[in-house]
Amino acid sequence: MELVKNLKQSKLLKYVFLALIGSIVLAVSSKIKIPFYPVPMTMQTLVVLIIGICFGWKLGVATVSLYLIEGIIGLPVFSGTPEKGIGLIYFTGPTMGYLLGFLVAVYISGKFIYDNSLIKNFMKLLLATSFIYILGMSWLGNLIGWDKPIFQLGAQPFLLAELFKILIATFAINQIKKIRKIL
Repeated sequence: MELVKNLKQSKLLKYVFLALIGSIVLAVSSKIKIPFYPVPMTMQTLVVLIIGICFGWKLGVATVSLYLIEGIIGLPVFSGTPEKGIGLIYFTGPTMGYLLGFLVAVYISGKFIYDNSLIKNFMKLLLATSFIYILGMSWLGNLIGWDKPIFQLGAQPFLLAELFKILIATFAINQIKKIRKIL
């Protein structure tokens, strides 16, 4: 009985450690700005997909939740922090819908079973990523008004970069699955 208790504790400790590492990688990815046209891209959505594929949906959702909590309590983990504010004030700004979309995207990308079909895997990751933009544009529309060009402001500038990141994740799936097996 003691052995079972120790195994459960060590498994829980491993998951907490992985979630912490994942949230750090996600925070770092939010600070990496790569010149891209028409707007610079961060690597957050790529890391969200990789976390989902690598960790699965349960640990993936826990990891992204930890990242969001870190930002809400004031740690400068979000892309625009600390320059544009921190904590709950920043979180409830224009990017809140996108940040919440990370939870849906990591859940979906973690739930899917990936095979050797590049097209099917690409479509699965495209579906997962689309929820980031659906929730993001919904929040943005409610925040700034639906009379504004929401798609042109909240999605169109990022689409080319997003397709590029989805392609990277698609081609890396087999490598990511190998990492998942050793976790």
